[in-house]
Amino acid sequence: MSTRQEAIQAARDWVSDGGFAANLGRLVAIKSESQRPGSEGDLFDYLTNGIVPILDRLGFKHEIHTNPDGGPILTAVRIEDSALPTILIYGHGDVVNGQQGLWDEGRDPFTVTRDGDRLYGRGTADNKGQHLINLKALGFVLKTRGQLGFNVKCIIETGEETGSAGLQDFITNNRDTLAADALIASDGPRLQPDIPTVFTGSRGAVNFTLSVNLREGANHSGNWGGLLADPAILLTHALATITDARGAIKIPEWRPNSLTPAIKDLLKDLPVGGGGAALSKDWGEPGLSPAERVFGWNSFAVLALDHGMPDAPQNAIAGNASATCQLRFVVGTDEADILPALRRHLDAHGFQMVKISAERGAAPATRLDPDNPWVHFTAASLQETSGTQVHVLPNLGGFIPNHVFSETLGMPTIWVPHSYAGCAQHGPNEHVLLSVSQSAAAGMSGLFWDLANLNVAR
Repeated sequence: MSTRQEAIQAARDWVSDGGFAANLGRLVAIKSESQRPGSEGDLFDYLTNGIVPILDRLGFKHEIHTNPDGGPILTAVRIEDSALPTILIYGHGDVVNGQQGLWDEGRDPFTVTRDGDRLYGRGTADNKGQHLINLKALGFVLKTRGQLGFNVKCIIETGEETGSAGLQDFITNNRDTLAADALIASDGPRLQPDIPTVFTGSRGAVNFTLSVNLREGANHSGNWGGLLADPAILLTHALATITDARGAIKIPEWRPNSLTPAIKDLLKDLPVGGGGAALSKDWGEPGLSPAERVFGWNSFAVLALDHGMPDAPQNAIAGNASATCQLRFVVGTDEADILPALRRHLDAHGFQMVKISAERGAAPATRLDPDNPWVHFTAASLQETSGTQVHVLPNLGGFIPNHVFSETLGMPTIWVPHSYAGCAQHGPNEHVLLSVSQSAAAGMSGLFWDLANLNVAR
């Protein structure tokens, strides 16, 4: 009799025997850089020649849609019985620029190369390796049991790295096609490489520019110093009213109301920052743990400052200064009031001369109740396969387009990441760990096996 363990072992063997590296190599070789002008052909190529053959072998019916606002979008459907539960799988096939010539040891970003436990290549972690694992895991269950025991729909976009332009409209116009009981997808890192992570949404983000424009050109600082207002001084003093010296937010409307005792309890023992920079001591909101600051609270950052000529400073008072800023925010923040609240705050502090401008609206924050049955079901399945307690997050610290599924389609959203914090995504030397990939393939095979015995209210 076919068993759950047989499907899991097939997934582990696929990674250990080199199948994962070979399959991933074919996907990475397609230069689907959505940030590169003229990449449309490569984006179609990724869907047509990279993903469609995998879906065909699994018995999906697929369609590739042109997207007037961005890269093409693939949808696929595999229905065993309309009475069975249906899950939706998401991934993105586009990658950031390859940054050829900047990788260690002369590595080609579009050739998968192995070094010990690492597989290097653009898209290995973000996101080709992750949705490849999920699609192949479906195959291991199907081959072992002969059927899935549930229905699957799939959407792969190719514009995530440029803001998922057009995805919201596409989802809105294809609600019936994509309707499902829940989303199960993968993106982002685990909190620790050897422990599976589940998260259910993401922090939102709004980017904006603060600028002080006083006059054209610059004026000699000897002749005009003490007579002309300095825009950089005005701007930096305005910035200093937004947070205190340790980065704690001082605008009341920017302080969320959603860090409840239940969320605090969920976050209290979770590790953060693994594989990245050393955490700054005494930074951020006082009284919060590091996990609470990044997953349960809002954070303000100055991304760039522009004033004068930094590479060749002149003895002159510049007429203009600007700062590119960002607020990352959780559920419990009124996103429509973020910039109006900032305007009121600056005006109240005497900085009416500071202009606020945003290129686009806020990317919304989302979060599924961690007590939702889908969260418990997923965590229990992954724990059974891994033999270890699973990390459960209310939301990712960064942003993913989860709102199109949680809000537009109105479904529970479950994310199971297959990478780790030190994967160097978006930079040279992007890689996945074979050990994590094997654990992920086993975990997803077990999860998909268990879906046939789903005991979650539909």
